[in-house]
Amino acid sequence: MESFRQIVWQYYEGKGRHDLPWRQPEPDGSYNPYKILVSEIMLQQTQVSRVMPKFNDFVKTFPSFESLAAASLSDVVRKWSGLGYNRRAKFLHQTAQAIVEQCKGCLPKEYRGLVALPGVGPNTAGAILAYAYNEPAVFIETNIRTVFIHHFFADQQRVPDAKIVPLIETSLLHGRIREWYWALMDYGTYVKQTVGNASRTSASYTKQTTFDGSRRQIRGQVLRLLTSKSVTLTQMQKMIVDDRLPDVVDQLLAEGLIDHTGSYYRLHV
Repeated sequence: MESFRQIVWQYYEGKGRHDLPWRQPEPDGSYNPYKILVSEIMLQQTQVSRVMPKFNDFVKTFPSFESLAAASLSDVVRKWSGLGYNRRAKFLHQTAQAIVEQCKGCLPKEYRGLVALPGVGPNTAGAILAYAYNEPAVFIETNIRTVFIHHFFADQQRVPDAKIVPLIETSLLHGRIREWYWALMDYGTYVKQTVGNASRTSASYTKQTTFDGSRRQIRGQVLRLLTSKSVTLTQMQKMIVDDRLPDVVDQLLAEGLIDHTGSYYRLHV
């Protein structure tokens, strides 16, 4: 374990992504829980390179829980456009409202309070505890799986998270939790690029579906179209030629991302 830690720290100190905006402390040395939450929701199933410009623009427009909670969902979705998985924008908006209304504007500092928020699962809650509050929470995602499988389970298949979690717990360095997880994330990216995605041998691995031609792509096209104007389904069908369009529109309606007034559809206000 000690030699493993040294390898990870050495990589991070020399080649870590120290300039990521959500890793920058406030003037007093603390880390803004709001910015950590926004970054973690954005980074779910989305590459860092795509998140960086959207993150900066998003927190400039909505710099706090209060400003995000007061915004309309349509404005939030417009700022989110381009990141995909637009339900995350709705969850983030709902979370901001819950924090303002129920938590006096402060992000919870305990696991139970975090997982009660919309769109915040166990791993996101663990990441927030580690990054915002430097708490020794255990969480696991693809980069972290890659690192531990590469170093400890290289000759095994279908490695369960239950075998990885105790190693993560052992590896945590009290007092430097935040930096250790950053180091694991950056080293995991390096391992993927140079050795391959070892997390494919994990029992939790599922191959992500292709975006082109998917329902996700249609969802994004509908939401982008509605950011500028209200349209009818007939008008949509002229611009988005796909037999699945009516079903996608119905799903977006059910999720509350769009509204239907008369024959016209628009983003939910």
